[in-house]
Amino acid sequence: MTVMKFMSYPSRTLSSPVSAPAPNRGRHARQRITQALLGATALACTLAVAPATAAAAKVPAGEKVARGSNCFSCHAVHHKVVGPAFEAVAKRFAHQPGAKAMLMHAVQFGHVGTWGQIPMPPHPKLSPLQLDEVITWVLSIRPQAAAAVAHKTYAYVVDGKKVLLDFPVFQPGTRNVTKSVFRGYELFNSYCFRCHGEDAIGSEYAPDLRTAVKNGMTQAQMTQIAMEGIKAKGMPAWAGFFSPKDLQAIYQYVAGRTYKLVGQGEPPQ
Repeated sequence: MTVMKFMSYPSRTLSSPVSAPAPNRGRHARQRITQALLGATALACTLAVAPATAAAAKVPAGEKVARGSNCFSCHAVHHKVVGPAFEAVAKRFAHQPGAKAMLMHAVQFGHVGTWGQIPMPPHPKLSPLQLDEVITWVLSIRPQAAAAVAHKTYAYVVDGKKVLLDFPVFQPGTRNVTKSVFRGYELFNSYCFRCHGEDAIGSEYAPDLRTAVKNGMTQAQMTQIAMEGIKAKGMPAWAGFFSPKDLQAIYQYVAGRTYKLVGQGEPPQ
């Protein structure tokens, strides 16, 4: 909020040729000044709040509903997670007659088969208005322009060998792991360790994920497997429980263990 500075004026002496104002005139003058100051303060507050309000108004209603539900556990706007990218849904259905009603029904009651055999759960708590807002927003999404993105790499030396990763393992200038890697450690040793072994060392129930990463398993592949599960091998689907960001953290922790950058036990942070 703008801070207003007031100028002080020299008081008039008794010898001033200007006569003192009448009491009512003085009171009215003070009231006008007070009203002007209040108006200026209100204007300053309005101008300070306006940018934040305008920024919030840019988020479509349907996107707000989608983010408030569990839609982003399985979907992203421009790339596939478990379900298709919202962009792909728009590209496929935006110009089809009756698509909006069909998609609203699919979201409300659940659906399987259009994009594969992983079922989308029903969303009975969403009102007709909310369903309409979500699907209207999804169908309005335009394809993202393709652009070459330079990915930063991080180099580490382990046992005399250079290791290149597309994410940092340590905080700058330290051997303390990043918040993301530490979060991955917490999540892995709270949930994944039951089958994949404490500290990602593998077990008789599930494979050593360090071997999978060393053999080329990417973050996207791990995310898809974790979200969908592997029913034939008894691995549950974690969609709706882990977010893509959670699985990114888990992958980074496992990769850190794979390349011996992160040891067993709680890493320093």
